[in-house]
Amino acid sequence: MEAGARMLNSLFRKALPGLLAIIAGSTDTIGFLGLGGLFTAHITGNFVVLSAYALDRGHAPLAVILSVPVFMVVLVVTRMLTAALESFDVSSLQPLLVLQSLLLAGFLALRVTAGAHVDVDSAAAVLAGMFGVAAMAVQNALVQISLKGIAATAVMTTNVTRFTLDLAEMLVGRDADGRLKARRAVNHLWPQIVGFVVGCGIGAASEAAFGDWSAAVPVTLAVLAAALSFNSMRGADSPDRRASATSVAAQ
Repeated sequence: MEAGARMLNSLFRKALPGLLAIIAGSTDTIGFLGLGGLFTAHITGNFVVLSAYALDRGHAPLAVILSVPVFMVVLVVTRMLTAALESFDVSSLQPLLVLQSLLLAGFLALRVTAGAHVDVDSAAAVLAGMFGVAAMAVQNALVQISLKGIAATAVMTTNVTRFTLDLAEMLVGRDADGRLKARRAVNHLWPQIVGFVVGCGIGAASEAAFGDWSAAVPVTLAVLAAALSFNSMRGADSPDRRASATSVAAQ
């Protein structure tokens, strides 16, 4: 039974980065299409949107203006939460996955409240956007704090750069150790890249098919991730559970 629990735990951690990337890609696309060009995951993209709106139209949507400070505040609060959990020797992975699920549920509820023909500056739309931004802030923090050793799951620019350079290293590198490290890096990066692209496609298809209910898709995936995290850790000792939550680099 213990061996089975360890195997389930290992499979979960191997699948989790790709699943998180799908959640981020779908949430980002749904926010962009449904809330007036708001990026929930690629938060720095909002600087571009903000500049474009300010230059072309003289004003920007309130959600875009608030996205960066809200993102930063949620990161700080998330770190404070994980520090409290650490003081009680509690793994932060499951609580943060649950928190992300709750925030995405709020994103869905407020997106539905805003309606199909959304006014991007309405209170419901702005709050919906902030719940989406907060959920992605938690995911970014989760990867840094609870899943040390894996690449980003919500922003792909650095991942694509590393992936491409490592592919090139595998092809033209002269050092055998360097080529081996590049191959390992490629194996760790491709699930996030593929997952995010798949998530973007799912988000676009969901927005087209379900409109204001499209956010139900990332909510469902986030709940699945949270549920699997509890099942995968069941039966494991506390030290093993904590170690597994803080490193997947060796998987």
